[in-house]
Amino acid sequence: MDAKFAPNALKSPTGKQLFGLLGGLIGLLTLFFSQITPETSLTQWLLVMAVTSGVSGLLGVMIVPWLQRVKAGQVIQEDGPQTHLKKAGTPTMGGIFFIPVAVATALLVTKGNLDVVAICLVTLAYMGIGWYDDWQILRQQSNKGISPRMKLILQILIGVAFCIWVFWHQSPNLTTLAFPLKIIIPLGLFYWVLAGFILVAESNATNLTDGVDGLAGGTCALAFLGMAALVFPNSPNLALFCLCMTGGCFGFIGHNRNPARVFMGDTGSLALGGALGAVGVLSGQLWGLFLVSGLFFLESLSVIAQVSYYKATKDAEGKGKRLFKMAPLHHHLELSGWTETQIVGTFYLINGFLAVLAVISSRPST
Repeated sequence: MDAKFAPNALKSPTGKQLFGLLGGLIGLLTLFFSQITPETSLTQWLLVMAVTSGVSGLLGVMIVPWLQRVKAGQVIQEDGPQTHLKKAGTPTMGGIFFIPVAVATALLVTKGNLDVVAICLVTLAYMGIGWYDDWQILRQQSNKGISPRMKLILQILIGVAFCIWVFWHQSPNLTTLAFPLKIIIPLGLFYWVLAGFILVAESNATNLTDGVDGLAGGTCALAFLGMAALVFPNSPNLALFCLCMTGGCFGFIGHNRNPARVFMGDTGSLALGGALGAVGVLSGQLWGLFLVSGLFFLESLSVIAQVSYYKATKDAEGKGKRLFKMAPLHHHLELSGWTETQIVGTFYLINGFLAVLAVISSRPST
């Protein structure tokens, strides 16, 4: 995919323009969702997001300089895009300020609702895994944090624990999934296998998407907003949690927009994916989750395809061919001539569309 095929209107926008685009999309989608779901309170939704965003942004003003002082600078992969080498030393672990803000606000506005408490614990647990991985990378000054196997085991354990809790506390009807066109599929016990896989896959998918300034935070903000509209009719407290995550992400983007002053690191990206997966599993909105996470799925698929194709085309010397110039997909686009901001702007618009598609396709037919 070459740069000449990218939308002309999105060629090299500034970080400030993308920040405005994201804010505009969040505002427009919130207004749209409030119109098609009359039970929602537009004022409440905007207030929750504004407060979380404001607190997250203000806290970042203090935390980002502190991360710089303690030399929590990102270690950049030498085999990555060469344009990223100039980002070496930019503080990472930004998830330590906006994830706790979103979690604390969610607990406050939902008055400690049990479902929200459970999802907050999952979010913080995945954040803990990411923080430990980021810390090991900084300590060793290499891109090798905790081993992939250990990270996967920890993710699975958290996912299993959450699924067991949901199994004992939620209605048995949760395992019956509703799809568009009135398609109903009872999954039974397989639902829990799928749920565990989703939690792990979602956290890793958002982690893979976190590779360009403002990309993961902005697309996750839109994904959580879509999930809020999806779950609100049956789970208004989960919707409030999602709105807090949207606000937290937006406040973080104020510091992470191009050129980024801080990266979220695995501390943020694993937490965001775990939270999205947990909301989808607890609400039974797996189809909607798949749609709002479409970009994350595509990013993961590009990595799987790249590795599989390379292994399948190995020659006698052990060298294979590459399907993409580099994976995940956003790196391929960079090496094809797209600017970072061009990629981010395009992905924002796509994820905004996917959020709308998820909500519309999940609404009951009249």
